[in-house]
Amino acid sequence: MNLFENTEFVDVVGTSKGKGFQGVVKRHGFGGVGQTTHGQDDRARKPGSIGACSYPAKVFKGMRMGGQMGGDRVTTQNLKVLKVIPEHNLILVKGSVAGCNGSTLLIKK
Repeated sequence: MNLFENTEFVDVVGTSKGKGFQGVVKRHGFGGVGQTTHGQDDRARKPGSIGACSYPAKVFKGMRMGGQMGGDRVTTQNLKVLKVIPEHNLILVKGSVAGCNGSTLLIKK
């Protein structure tokens, strides 16, 4: 713990909360296809068109679609160190870090 005695700012690395399989509205902030009128009750949260027809006849990499969200390695940079308590092995930092309560974090100078 003496390593962080005179440190003002640290970077904290953690694993973000896993959200499972999510659609395009939650994952990418899409607004849906349009108004839910004339029987279009099932299209409010769909992505819409994802590409052209016979040419190029594929979906390009990086197309924003539904999929697994969360569970990524996230680094929060430049968090201020408020206090170091070596007898309890504690470092108090100001700000939010990735992960759920009780998860393991990596702290870098």
